[in-house]
Amino acid sequence: MESAASAVDSIPFQVCSGEFTMFRFRRQRQSSSILRRGAAAVEMAFVLPVFVTVVLGLIEVGRGIMVAQLMSNAAREAARAAIVDGSTNTSVANVAKTFLASAAKVSANDVSVTITTGSGGQVSAAQPRELITVDVTIPFSKVSWLPPKYLAGKNLAATAAMRHE
Repeated sequence: MESAASAVDSIPFQVCSGEFTMFRFRRQRQSSSILRRGAAAVEMAFVLPVFVTVVLGLIEVGRGIMVAQLMSNAAREAARAAIVDGSTNTSVANVAKTFLASAAKVSANDVSVTITTGSGGQVSAAQPRELITVDVTIPFSKVSWLPPKYLAGKNLAATAAMRHE
């Protein structure tokens, strides 16, 4: 013998206040899903600009770190060129500028190279064991992929120092 609960479950439609309950539940489910779609659109409208800003900020920070590392390598290569006999300030600056032009796709005109030595700044007049310092500077606006707002006017810099041979 069937229980009362299983008998009620087997009835396809129940009449309640002159209306089919199956249709009433379907109508309620449909209206709540429409409201949920609207809520999802509002949530996306709030979250999407923040998410895009964070992603673009991460890309810019990553680009800045990458270029700073390449500048460090360029300064090191220029310092290695400077410690060898027969090098000049122009040839040392060209080493750094060429390195950054090929590695970071930065125009040579945007790169500033400063060479300091103990003998007045000329690499060709440097004495053995004299410290030669190469400073490389690039404005952040020249390496940024986005219009610079927060770091406008800031420079990326790298320094390398070696003793003349």
